[in-house]
Amino acid sequence: MKKFTAMILIAMVFTLSACETMKGLGEDIQKAGKALEKKASDASKD
Repeated sequence: MKKFTAMILIAMVFTLSACETMKGLGEDIQKAGKALEKKASDASKD
């Protein structure tokens, strides 16, 4: 029973850390997209 509980806890930690990593990746992609939109907007004004 202790091994099963430990395995569940470890799986939860990995799941939560992966979720945070994906959230950060999503934010980074969003920032890059906004920067690209700004560059395109600036270029079209010239």
